[in-house]
Amino acid sequence: MMDVFVPTPLQSYTGGRARVAARGATLAEVMADLDRQFPGMRFRVIDEQDRIRQHMRLFVGSTVAADIHQAVPEGVPVHIIAALSGG
Repeated sequence: MMDVFVPTPLQSYTGGRARVAARGATLAEVMADLDRQFPGMRFRVIDEQDRIRQHMRLFVGSTVAADIHQAVPEGVPVHIIAALSGG
């Protein structure tokens, strides 16, 4: 079980919580567990081709993840970061 830190734009899925708990050995498994707990959340982070969406970043500890197959060691936090845009 690890902590997952959720950005403000996705907290509507988590009932306003900025930190939730999830299980999984990879980011794909963590995202599947989050989607089980908070339906619709995975689709906001992962696209139809199972890639991390362009405007999202996933960190395992302090390391940015290149894809959803990144291993997540037990107890290492996952951070979901939503990019800001504007003009």
